[in-house]
Amino acid sequence: MPQASPRGTYLQVSEALRQQIELHDEDGALPSEAALMRAHGVSRNTIRRALKVLEADGVVESAPGVGWRALRGGDRRTLTQRMMDLIAEDSLAVGDAYPSEARLCERFGSSRTAVRRVLAQMEGSGLLATVHGKGRTVCALPTPTVRP
Repeated sequence: MPQASPRGTYLQVSEALRQQIELHDEDGALPSEAALMRAHGVSRNTIRRALKVLEADGVVESAPGVGWRALRGGDRRTLTQRMMDLIAEDSLAVGDAYPSEARLCERFGSSRTAVRRVLAQMEGSGLLATVHGKGRTVCALPTPTVRP
């Protein structure tokens, strides 16, 4: 991994692990944290942060006594995709209120930190705007994506 990255190293590691899981169609236990540290040349904290991102996205789960394992089946979309798709799923229009952080955490089973990260991305891309005292509103509709 590069020493100084404009994008968090843990995010780069999480994307590399996501691709590895999808490419190799891995099911079951992932390599140990120590093996992942050696493979990516990063610290244990970086590996744990990367795994937490994947856990929030529903790609992996922590299994006591086993370590981390890849999940199969269910909703394989990232948290970002699910939160963007919520606009169409809930038939939200421009100007409508977007659900609160608490409701999003409950709906997607994700941490508040993960939800806030995606909300910041959505605000940065112009999909949402925060109105003080009113919450977030939809500013634009996401462009549809084609999934295989």
